[in-house]
Amino acid sequence: MMPGPFDLQQDIVLGIELCETILSAEEQALEASLNRILSSLFSESDVAYRRQRPILEQGQMLAEIAPESYFVISGKCGEINERDLHKLNQLTQLSARLFAKRLSTATQFKAAMKSQLVHSQILDQLHESVITMDLAGFILSWNLGAERLFGYTAKEALGQNILFLYEAEDADDSSIRDIFLERGGREMEVKRRKKNGEIFWASLSLSTLFDEYQQAVGLIGYLSDITERKRSEERINHLAYYDVLTDLPNRSLFKKLVDSALQQSYRNEMSVSVMFVDLNRFKPINDTLGHYIGDLLLKQVAERFRVALRDNDVIARLGSDEFAIAILDVKQHFHAGLVAQKILATLEHVFSVEGHDLRLGASIGISIYPQDGNDAETLLQKADIAMFKAKRQIDKAGGSYTFYDAEMNRSISGRMYLESGLRRALQREEFFLLYQPKLDVRSGKVLGAEALIRWAHPQDGIIAPNEFIPVAEETNLILQIDAWVLDAACAQAKIWQSAGVQAFRIAVNVSAREFTVSLPERIEQALSKHQISSGWLELEITESMLMQNADDVVAIMSQITALGVTLALDDFGTGFSSLSYLKRFPIDTLKIDRSFIQGIPDDADDCAIASAIIGLAKQMKHKVIAEGVENSEQFAFLQKMGCDEIQGYLFSRPLDAEKFSEVMLRSFSFPSFY
Repeated sequence: MMPGPFDLQQDIVLGIELCETILSAEEQALEASLNRILSSLFSESDVAYRRQRPILEQGQMLAEIAPESYFVISGKCGEINERDLHKLNQLTQLSARLFAKRLSTATQFKAAMKSQLVHSQILDQLHESVITMDLAGFILSWNLGAERLFGYTAKEALGQNILFLYEAEDADDSSIRDIFLERGGREMEVKRRKKNGEIFWASLSLSTLFDEYQQAVGLIGYLSDITERKRSEERINHLAYYDVLTDLPNRSLFKKLVDSALQQSYRNEMSVSVMFVDLNRFKPINDTLGHYIGDLLLKQVAERFRVALRDNDVIARLGSDEFAIAILDVKQHFHAGLVAQKILATLEHVFSVEGHDLRLGASIGISIYPQDGNDAETLLQKADIAMFKAKRQIDKAGGSYTFYDAEMNRSISGRMYLESGLRRALQREEFFLLYQPKLDVRSGKVLGAEALIRWAHPQDGIIAPNEFIPVAEETNLILQIDAWVLDAACAQAKIWQSAGVQAFRIAVNVSAREFTVSLPERIEQALSKHQISSGWLELEITESMLMQNADDVVAIMSQITALGVTLALDDFGTGFSSLSYLKRFPIDTLKIDRSFIQGIPDDADDCAIASAIIGLAKQMKHKVIAEGVENSEQFAFLQKMGCDEIQGYLFSRPLDAEKFSEVMLRSFSFPSFY
C-alpha cells in the first residue's frame, strides 16, 4: 500500500500551519506564506501557489477565492510521480475547502459590519439617548442622542463607568451598583449630570442584553430629558400643598408631615406637640385697612414664626389668620409651653406695614401625642379646642396658651410659673441661705453646717428646694443657682472669718451638671474673691456623679482636694457606686441618707444598713455623718454604732446666719450609751 501524504510528522505540522495560514493570514502575506509551506513539502522549486487565471491543463487544479481571482497549485510537468501527485491532489482539496471557509467567513464579517453600520445609523437617528453597558456599568456603546443629552462624545464616554454621569450624592451610594445586577424591566426617574455640570431629570428604562446562550451580559439604557415635566409637576404639587400667600405648608401637607412624624415618634418613644395658633386683633385690621395690608401683615407674621422655630419643626397656615405648628421631638411636656411662649414673644414687637404700626397677639391651643390623639387630624382638633379656651383669657393682651388636658395644663402652667419665677429670682436676689448645724456625737460641739437654699417668693412666700430644684435641673438654671449658693456661702464665711470665728466646714451641695472639669477653677476663684481659707468649704456630691466617668471624676476630685476643700458623699446607700471604685475617690466623709435613719431603731433593715455603712466608713478611714436625726432613739443607736456626726431636727432646724452664730457658741450635752 502506498504511504499517505501526511504520514510524516513534518507533513502534519505543515498541514496545520497551512490551515492557520489560509484562514487567518492577511491578503498581502498570504501568497508568500503558502509558497513557503509548499517549498517545505516539495523540494522542487517550481511547485507553488500562483494567483492567476485558471488554465485547465493536466496537473493543475483550482481553488476559488473570489469570482475574479484564483490560486493555482502547479507542479513539475511530466516529472510528478504517483506519490507527489497523490499529495498534490489532497493538498489541493484541503486548500479549496479552506479557501471556501475563508470566503464564507469574510462574507459573514462584511455582512455583520454592514448590519452594525446600519444599526449604528438607526441608533444615531433616534432622539433618545441609548447607552449599552456591561453588568458592572462600564459603557460599551454611546449613540448621538447620548452625545446631545450629556455633552460627552462617544470617545469620552466609552469605557467609563456609568456612575460618572450620576449626581455627586447618588454616586457615593453603593446601593446604586445593585441596579446593574437586575435583569431589566426597570423604569425609573433619575437625576443625572451633564458635562457642563448641569443636573437634570431623566426618564430611564433598563433592558437586559443576552448572549447566544441567553446569559445576561449587559444592560441597555434608554434615557430622555424630563426636566420640564418634573418642574411642571413640582409647580402643580406646590400649588396643591403650599399656601400661596405665605409659602408655608397648607392643612393637607401639614397633616401628611405630622402623620409621618408620628410613626417615627412611635418607634423612638418620643412625644409630639401640635399647636393651633389664632391671631388676636387681626380681623379689625383686615376689615379696616383692607386685604392688601392684611396679606402683607400675615406674611410678616409667618416669617417671624418660621425664624422662631427649628428646621425640623413644621409650621403651616390653615387659612385666614390661623396657623398650625408641630414640635416633633418633645422630651418633656412643658417644653411645648416654652415654644408657645417663644411664639407669643415674636408678636410683642410692632409690625410696620405700608406706614402702619400694627400690633397683634395670639391664642394658642396645645395637644400632645400620644395622650391627646394618635393622628394629625385628632391632635389638630384637640389643639383647636384648647385654643378656644385660651381665647377666653382676655386679661393677657399679648395672648395666652392652654393645653388640651386640663390637669396637664395646670401642671405645666405650674412648672412654667416656677421657671419664669426662678429666672426672676436670680435677677432680683430672692434666694437666701439657711445653715443646719452638724454636731460631733461625742462632744456635742458644732463642727460645721450644711448650707441650704430657700426661695422667698414675693407672692407665694417661702418655697422649699424640693419644689423648684427639679425644674431648675430640667431647664439648666441649676448651674446659675449652684453658682449663687457657692458665692453666698463663701461671702458668709468671710463675715464669720472677719468676726474672728475659727474656720469650720460649710457644706455646699454640687449638682451633677456642675461637676465638670471647670469646677476646681470656679472654687478657687470663689475662695480668692472672698479671701477665705479652704478650711471653710466642703462639697457634698452624690453617688451618681461617681459613675459618670471614674477617671475624669477622680481627676476633678483630686484638684478640689488639692485646694484644701474636703469632699463628702451625700445620700450614701441610695446610688449604685461600686466599692472598688469608691476606694479610689478622695472622699473625707460618707453621709447616710435620711431614708435609712427614719426607721431606726424599729426597722431591722434600716438598722442593718446604717450599721453596715458606719462599719464600711470606719474600714475605709472615712468619717460618717447621719442626716435626718429627729428623736433620741435614733441618736442613741447611731452613737452606739460609732457614727461620728449627726444632723437633724432633734438638735436644730436650719437657721439663718445670725441664729447659727448663737448656736456655735454652745455645746450640746449628750448622754452616753456605751
